[in-house]
Amino acid sequence: MNGATVSLSRNQFDVLFAFHRGGGLTQRQLKERTGLGLGTVNSTVRELEALGYVEDRQITGTGTEALGPYKVDNAVILAAGLSERFAPISYEKPKGILRVRGEVLIERQIEQLIDAGVSDITVVVGYKQGYFFYLRKKYGVRIAVNEDFASRNNNGSMWVIRERLANTYVCSSDDYFTVNPFESHVYQAYYAAQYVEGETDEWCLTTGSGGRITGVSIGGRDAWVMLGHVYFDRAFSSTFRRILEEVYHFPETAGKLWEVIYVDHLKDLRMVKREYSPGIINEFDSLDELRGFDPSFIENVDSEAFDNIVRLLGCERSEIHDFYPLKQGITNLSCHFTVDGEEYVYRHPGVGTEKMIDREAEIAALELASKLGLDKTFIYGDPARGWKISRFIPGSRNLDAGSKRELKKAMKMSRRLHNSGETLEKEFDFIAEGMRYERLLLEHGPIDVPGYAELREKVMRLKAFADADNYPLVPSHNDFFPLNFLVNEERRMSLIDWEYAGMSDVANDFGTFTVCAELSRKSADKALSYYFSRPPTPNERRHFWAYVVFAGWCWYVWALAKEAEGDNVGEWLYIYYRHAAEYVDEILSWYEHPEVQAASPIDEVGAVA
Repeated sequence: MNGATVSLSRNQFDVLFAFHRGGGLTQRQLKERTGLGLGTVNSTVRELEALGYVEDRQITGTGTEALGPYKVDNAVILAAGLSERFAPISYEKPKGILRVRGEVLIERQIEQLIDAGVSDITVVVGYKQGYFFYLRKKYGVRIAVNEDFASRNNNGSMWVIRERLANTYVCSSDDYFTVNPFESHVYQAYYAAQYVEGETDEWCLTTGSGGRITGVSIGGRDAWVMLGHVYFDRAFSSTFRRILEEVYHFPETAGKLWEVIYVDHLKDLRMVKREYSPGIINEFDSLDELRGFDPSFIENVDSEAFDNIVRLLGCERSEIHDFYPLKQGITNLSCHFTVDGEEYVYRHPGVGTEKMIDREAEIAALELASKLGLDKTFIYGDPARGWKISRFIPGSRNLDAGSKRELKKAMKMSRRLHNSGETLEKEFDFIAEGMRYERLLLEHGPIDVPGYAELREKVMRLKAFADADNYPLVPSHNDFFPLNFLVNEERRMSLIDWEYAGMSDVANDFGTFTVCAELSRKSADKALSYYFSRPPTPNERRHFWAYVVFAGWCWYVWALAKEAEGDNVGEWLYIYYRHAAEYVDEILSWYEHPEVQAASPIDEVGAVA
C-alpha cells in the first residue's frame, strides 16, 4: 500500500501515529485524537500490541519502523505564478510574499511545515523570483527556478521538481492556514477539501469507496471543493511523474494546471478527499477577498500603486474597492478599481517597456488628446514611472472596423488630430523606430530570419521615394487601430494608449490602422476617402499605401525583438510581416512605374460613401 513495505490499516495507522506523537494515551484521548469510536480504538490497540508495535501504551522501535513508509519526505511550495487576479499589487511583488495578519504568507507556511517535522522544502519560483531568494538563508529551503512560468501553467513548476516527488506535500505560496494542517506522517495521497454551501465556481469533488476522488467538476452546489494543499504518496508520485513525462511536450499541455492532468488520469491516480472544517484553509482570489479576511491589509501593504491612487484621487486606502485585472496588453498591465462609486483603470508599465516607450512624450500626447476631445478617459500619468490612471467606461467595446459609420468616425478623428496645428516634441518615424528595434534585436545575435535582408532593402528603397513626396509631419497617434478605440453604449469614441504618439508623417496613422485592422484593399481605400472627405489623388494614394508597408515592417521588427526577449506576440508577428512583404513590390512599382498604379483604379473603391 502507498509504496510501503509494511502495510497498516487506516485505523492502525491513526492509532499508532497518535502514540508516536505522545505516549501514555488513554482510550478516550486516543478517541479524541483519531476520531474513532472507543470500541474501534480498543480493538486496534490490541492489534498493535499483538504486532509488537505498542507496549505499555508506548510506541515501540518496531512500531516506529512500521510508520517509516508513511513518513513525509519533503514539501514543494509553488510560487512561480503571475497571480494576475491580484492586480495591482501582483504587478509589484509576488502574492506569496504579502504580509497577512502580520505574517508573510510563504514564511508562515514554511514555519508550519517545519513545526510538523518537514524541513526538506523546495520553493519553485519564476515571476519576480528575486523576492524569494532570502528564504534560502532564513529557512534553509531549496530554490528551484521555473523559466517557463509565463508560457506554461503550473505544470511547468511540477516539471521542474518532478524528480523530488515522493511522500511530498505540494502547496501554494499564497495559502493561509489558521491551524497547521501538516503532519510528519501521512497515510495516503489526498487533496484538501472544504465544504461550500450554495452555488460555487470552485472545483467540486465526487468520491467513491474509502473517500477516493472519482470525479471533479468545475462549479456546483453544496459540495466539497478542492482547496489548499495536496499530499502525494510515493505510489501517486511515481505514476504522476510518468504521466507528466508522457504528456508534457504536447502543445495542449502548456496551458493546463497540473490538477487538470491529474483529473485527466483519475483512474490511474489514487487520491482521497481530506476534509477540513470551514475557516482553516484560506485562499484569496482577489484583493477584496483578502481585505475581508484581514481588514487592515490594505492599510498596511507596501504598494506604490495604492500610494499613487490615494495621492491622485485624494481618497483613503479603505475607499478603494473592486480590483480586477483587465485584458492584458502586449506592453502594459491594467486593472479596474472603484472609488466612491466612480470606476477607474490603473495602468502599470510592462517589463522592459522603458527601453521602448518614451513616457514623457506619451503623457504630453495624452494631454493633447484630452484637450482635443479625442481621449475622454485620461486623468493623469506619471512620465517618470510610467503608471497612469484613466476613467473606466462601463459597457464599452472596441471599434468595429467593418462598420462604415465607425470607420468613417475614426478617420475623421485622425484628420482632426493631424489638422490641429499642435506640435509634440517627440518625432516618430516608422523606419527610424524599426531600426531601433533592429538594434535591440541584434543584441541577441545576428538576424538570420530568412528573407529579412531582402525585405529590409526594399523597404529602405521605398522610404526614399516616400520622403521625396515632402508630406508634412503632424501630431499622430502611431498606434492607431481598433483595439485602441473605446466605443461606449452611446457609440461615442475615445482613442486611448498614446505611447507611440509624436510628430510623424501624415500617413502614419492610416498605415497602422490598415495593418492592425487587417483591412482589405477595398476597405483601406474607402478609409482613405473618409480621411480626405474625397477620393485621394494618385500621389496621395501611393504615399499613404507606402506607410502601410512601413508600419508592417516597423512592427514586424518590434515583434521579432519582443520574441527574442522571451515574449510571445502570437499571430501579430505574421500579420505585421505579411503587410510589409505582400505590398512592398507593388507600391515600389507605383513610384517607379506610375502607369502600373493607373491600372489599379480607385474611382469605384475610393468613392466617398
